[in-house]
Amino acid sequence: MTQLTGGEAVVKSLIAHGIHTLFGLPGVQNDWLYNALHDAQDQIRVIHTRHEQGAGYMALGYALATGEISVFNVVPGPGLLNASAALATAYGLNAPVFCLSGQIPSGQIGKGKGVLHEIPDQLGILRSLTKWAERANSAADVPGIIYAAFAELQNGRPRPVAVEIPMNVLAERGAVELAARPAPVTHPQPDPDLIEKAAKTLGQAKRPLIFVGSGAQSVSAAVRELATMLEAPVVGYRTGMGIMDGRHYLSVHLPPAHELWKTTDAVLLIGSHAREPLKGWGVDDEMTLIKIDIDPATHELFHKPDIAITARAEETLPLLLERTAAHNRQRASREEELLALKADWEKQTSYLEPQKSYLNVIREELGEDGIFVDELTQVGFVSRIVYTVYQPRTYISTGYMGTLGYGFPTGLGVKVAKPDVPVISVAGDGGFMFGVQELATAVQHRIGLITIIFNNNQYGNVQQMQKNLYGNRVIASDLHNPDFVRLAESFGAQGLKATNPTELRHAIQQGTQTDLPTIIEVPVGDMPSVDRFRKLPKVR
Repeated sequence: MTQLTGGEAVVKSLIAHGIHTLFGLPGVQNDWLYNALHDAQDQIRVIHTRHEQGAGYMALGYALATGEISVFNVVPGPGLLNASAALATAYGLNAPVFCLSGQIPSGQIGKGKGVLHEIPDQLGILRSLTKWAERANSAADVPGIIYAAFAELQNGRPRPVAVEIPMNVLAERGAVELAARPAPVTHPQPDPDLIEKAAKTLGQAKRPLIFVGSGAQSVSAAVRELATMLEAPVVGYRTGMGIMDGRHYLSVHLPPAHELWKTTDAVLLIGSHAREPLKGWGVDDEMTLIKIDIDPATHELFHKPDIAITARAEETLPLLLERTAAHNRQRASREEELLALKADWEKQTSYLEPQKSYLNVIREELGEDGIFVDELTQVGFVSRIVYTVYQPRTYISTGYMGTLGYGFPTGLGVKVAKPDVPVISVAGDGGFMFGVQELATAVQHRIGLITIIFNNNQYGNVQQMQKNLYGNRVIASDLHNPDFVRLAESFGAQGLKATNPTELRHAIQQGTQTDLPTIIEVPVGDMPSVDRFRKLPKVR
C-alpha cells in the first residue's frame, strides 16, 4: 500500500499501462489530477487544447494512426458534452480511446442541487457512448477501475471506454494498492473446424473476393499473402483502405467492386461489415459468405454468413493461410482483368475535377509513409473512391458517423502520434471553422500538421443538395469567412494560398519545412458530386 491522492493514483496507473501522452483541459473538478500530472511531467506529456472537442478528437487521431490506446481528460457536464461527438465518432470507428472525465463531489451526484457542471446521469451518458464506463468512488478504487478500463480496451471489440472520478476522490489521500502488472490481453481463439470449412471454400472458389475493414488493420501482410494465393481482389472503403497497398492490381476501391460482385462465388469479410454490398448489391445461393469478426453480434447485421468465425484477424489469418494453401486450386492471374477494371474506373471518375488533380498532388507529396485525413467535403468524398493508399493507418476517415469538423483536430492528434511523417488534413471552410481555435494548440505545442482548406464560402454539400434535390431552396448554407491566410498568421501559424494544383504542391513543400502548423487556403467554386456512385443497383 502507498499513500496517494486519487489524482496520483490515476497518473501512476496510466503510466503503468504505457500511456505517455494525455490530451485534455484542466478545470476545478480536475485540479488534483493536474497536480499529479504536473509532478509526472517527465513521464507523461499533456497536450492541452482550447476546447473539449479538440481533446477528444486529438485522442481519436492518435488512436487511429497507431492502433494504440489514447487518453483524453475533460471536466464533467458541459466539458464532457462538448467532447461527446468525438467519443461517438471513436465508437463508430472502433477506436481504443479512453475518456477520463471529472465529476462533481460524490455526495452531490444525483441530487439535482445545481452544483457546478452537474448534469443528470452523466455515467449513463458515458455508458451510451462507450463499450464500458464506471465511476471510482474512492482513491483506493482508482487502480482497479483503471485496470478494468484497460482490460476492456484490449479485449474484444476495440471501442472507447470511460471512467468518471468525482473531484473529492481525486483530492482524497489514502492507502492505494497499485496494480502489479498491466491488464491482461485475452481473445477468443478461432474454431479449427470453421477455419477448415472456410479454407476449403476459399481454396476451391473460382472467383473469390475479400472485403477488409478496421478489424484487418494489423494483418496487412497476411491479407496480401492470402489475396495473392487466391488471386482474390481486396476491397477496402474508408476504414479498410491501405490494408492492401492501393498500387497492387488486387487492390480495388468499393464502387468498381460492384462489377466483381456479379460473378464472385466466395466472399471473405475480414473485420468488415461490407455494409453497402450486403445491403444493396444482393446475395444469392451461388455465393458463400465467410465472416471473421471479434464481435459475434456483428455477424448477422446485414446478412447471415454461411461461415462465421468469432475471433480476431490476428489469430485467424495465419491459420486460414495454412489451411487454404492445402486446398487451393490453380487459377490464372487476374492482373489483366483487374487493371482493365481500374482503367475503366479512372475513366468513369475523370469528371471529378478539380478534386482528383488536387488529390494526386497530395498523394505524391505525402510520399510512402505520409498520412491523409479526410473530411466531409467534396475533396474528402472523392478521396474515398479514388485515392491510392499505400499502407494501413495512413488514411484516416470519420467512417459512417460523418462527423463534420472532426478532421482538423483529429489530424493534430495524428501528427502528435506520428511527428516524423508528413500528415495532411483536408477540410472545407465550413468544417474547418468547427475547430479553428485548435490552431492555438498546434502553435503552442508545435504540431506541424498541414491543413488544406478548400474554400467555396458554403456548406457546399448541403447547398448542392438544396439546389439539385429541393428545387433550389438555398437556405442557411452560404458562409462568411475570414481571410484564412491572415487568420493562420495571427495565431502564429504559417498561412499560404494556392489557386491550382501546381501552387498547392509548392505550398505543401513549404509546409513540410516547419514544425509549426500550416494552413493552405484553396479557393474553389462548385465541384462535381460523387453521388452517382453512392447507391449502386442490386446485381445478385
